[in-house]
Amino acid sequence: MTNAHFIVPVRDGERELLDRVADLATGFAAVAADYDERAELAVEHLDALHEAGADDAVLPESSGGAGLSYLGLGRLVRILARADPSTATIWTMHAGAGVALAEFTGESSGSFFADELRAGKRFANALSEPASGNRFLQPQHVAEPTAGGWLLSGAKRFVSGSEIADYLLVNALVAGEPAFFGVVPDETVSIVPIWDTLGLRATRSQLLAFDDTVLRAEYRGRAPRPGDFAVIPAGLPAISLGIADAALDALVEHARTREILGKPLAHQQWVQYEVADAQTRLAAAHALYEQALWQADHGIALFFDNLSRAKYLANKVAVDVAQLGVRVGGGSGYLKRSPIQRHLRDAQAGQLMAYSTEVIAGVIGRGVLGVPDEA
Repeated sequence: MTNAHFIVPVRDGERELLDRVADLATGFAAVAADYDERAELAVEHLDALHEAGADDAVLPESSGGAGLSYLGLGRLVRILARADPSTATIWTMHAGAGVALAEFTGESSGSFFADELRAGKRFANALSEPASGNRFLQPQHVAEPTAGGWLLSGAKRFVSGSEIADYLLVNALVAGEPAFFGVVPDETVSIVPIWDTLGLRATRSQLLAFDDTVLRAEYRGRAPRPGDFAVIPAGLPAISLGIADAALDALVEHARTREILGKPLAHQQWVQYEVADAQTRLAAAHALYEQALWQADHGIALFFDNLSRAKYLANKVAVDVAQLGVRVGGGSGYLKRSPIQRHLRDAQAGQLMAYSTEVIAGVIGRGVLGVPDEA
């Protein structure tokens, strides 16, 4: 009952990829808590996903890849997130950065970045700045001209998997306009030692400092535009949905096996009522997300709006299901060894990832009420 039931099938050939990822995810789930406890990157998970064909699949056909559909991407990330949300997050950011560089620099270095992604090189998304909030596509740092490009000094935060990245996707203001670059980390890029998160600890999403880092002209790309394969916006709802799936699984397992006054906890009426509400809302979130992915695959323009709604609902539902897991789990669920507490910590992260639930709520609310956006 905790599994979402999907009606729309994925494209021919994608089922095999998803089956391979599902097989890998079983092993990922078995060690996810250990990686979380150590706050360690599961590099072998990322290598296994590459060997399974995930990196080639997510690259659009126009860039030489297999051209995974939005529907296929969403299901892949959800499978990963249910098993190991840190791996799902790192892979989504890696794939998003790699695909973006291949597309943004299509007229110059696009084929190079596409080949590097297909070859197994690691990418990381380094767009968010400490003072920019959710406006990660509108950088505040100004890049100054230099021989062969521009110089960047400043910081980028929450760069998942940055310690193993061969390339970073970075943006900065050039002549007053946002510009996007591929950057090879060197001695001018350093990690600021302040990282210690509550959840998704195995992402190691670091704060990076740039000290006169050269943004090479040949690695400069255009800004995002309609028609680009939007990996990260499409993948973020699936991370929260996967966490919610896992939280509900843990809740159900506990309720079926924990006895109170001679009967399983699942026999208590309040638990049944709460689980009914949680499962129904989670199914609705899955349905809204699948609808948005289907719209994206069919070129329906409003899919971005519905992806935002799906992220908003998925973020909220993930937290609610995880909190219910703690209530049902009681003292046992509060113990560090319980998966329930990890799901609760992980669920909080989705709300903070841009765009945050507060920002999305403002956009949705203004639209419903007919309030114009502020300039």
